[in-house]
Amino acid sequence: MIFSTLAKRTFTSTAFNPYKVTVLGACGGIGQPLSLLMKLNDKVTDLRLYDIKNAKGVATDISHIPTNSKVTGFSAEESDGLNNALKDTDLVLIPAGVPRKPGMTRDDLFNINAGIVYDLATAAAKNSPNAAILVISNPVNSTVPIVAEVFKKNGVYNSKKLFGVTTLDSIRSSRFISEIVNTNPTKEKINVIGGHSGITIIPLLSQTKYGSTLTKEQKDSLIHRIQFGGDEVVKAKNGGGSATLSMAQAGAKFANAVLSGFAGEKNVIQPSYVDSPLYKNEGIEFFASPVTLGPDGIQEIHPIGEINAEENELLKECKETLKKNIDKGIKFADSRK
Repeated sequence: MIFSTLAKRTFTSTAFNPYKVTVLGACGGIGQPLSLLMKLNDKVTDLRLYDIKNAKGVATDISHIPTNSKVTGFSAEESDGLNNALKDTDLVLIPAGVPRKPGMTRDDLFNINAGIVYDLATAAAKNSPNAAILVISNPVNSTVPIVAEVFKKNGVYNSKKLFGVTTLDSIRSSRFISEIVNTNPTKEKINVIGGHSGITIIPLLSQTKYGSTLTKEQKDSLIHRIQFGGDEVVKAKNGGGSATLSMAQAGAKFANAVLSGFAGEKNVIQPSYVDSPLYKNEGIEFFASPVTLGPDGIQEIHPIGEINAEENELLKECKETLKKNIDKGIKFADSRK
């Protein structure tokens, strides 16, 4: 009786939320665990996996997991593989590209990943113009503006449905502060704003209950660790890759939030790097802050709230770098006319 009741509840939930999700770059270090996590999401009933090759193998593997979703693999080896993977999908996750290696910055990835993202965005604009686009490929500060420019060129840009996934900065913040104050990391939350690399990542410690209890040394160390947590992983993997598993979890968490918004759930708020009005008057078109998600994507972009003098200095440095990153992405997209 219990099993049948649970099965009925699960069926009812997924039947109500029949979302189609596409993962572009599904065979990579982020793509495989991300695809697995999306297979486990009961809001997904049609999961499409795309990569240059081997996507059918990954799709077949996770298709054996007994959740209520169909999984299909698409490859660049097929003439319309990418187009079919994207056709009328509801949500597109883009982890495609090369990972960071020791000594590399996110900017070092730009020349390779910018071209990959541009081509994938072009296909998405033509085949799934109404989908939510979640950009994971680094450098996010520049790749999100590239996607925006591509959609503008194709006349289908909707700023409410373009997201740079910065969730990894938030989950790192929760974990790292819990290690200092010895608490449950699932109960900790830090508002992280700005961008998604180095000094553009600003954790607003002053807005937490620990803002006045941490020492200056603890604050400085924590901020640096949150900003450069990716370097910690790259170094620890000793040339074997970058933050893939934690990024997959972050991507899946944000994708679930977007789908929850689509489904009409209330008060779904997550940070994201989006086309934002907060600092447009300073020439900064994109900025990460908390956003409320709804049936049409972004429902509301929230201000950053009150910050202290030290955080205001961090914000000034962030803006300078962020503007350069954004301009770099736009310039690249314009060069591909």
